[in-house]
Amino acid sequence: MTLALGIGVLVAGGVFLVLQRGLVRITFGFVLLGHAANLLFLAAGGTQRREPPIEGTAALGQMADPLPQAFVLTAIVITFGITIYLLVLAAAGKGDDDTERLP
Repeated sequence: MTLALGIGVLVAGGVFLVLQRGLVRITFGFVLLGHAANLLFLAAGGTQRREPPIEGTAALGQMADPLPQAFVLTAIVITFGITIYLLVLAAAGKGDDDTERLP
């Protein structure tokens, strides 16, 4: 239940930041959404209800599925790449957005 609330808070914060003006805020929103996706993948893997996916430590039926953990590693790399790309865009376009300036 606590994990579901944490995922919900991260998604809500991420969506709020993505809908704001300013590329840095949008970047932080994507970072929060990436963390929420990682927690969702880990929750779907059932690691709390089963044994670790290490061969020889438990019966095959009792081991957690290692595929969601591989998805999380892939999602971390993708989130890092998106973050770097958006931050470079924010740095390259610095001063181009005049919507944040007050008249």
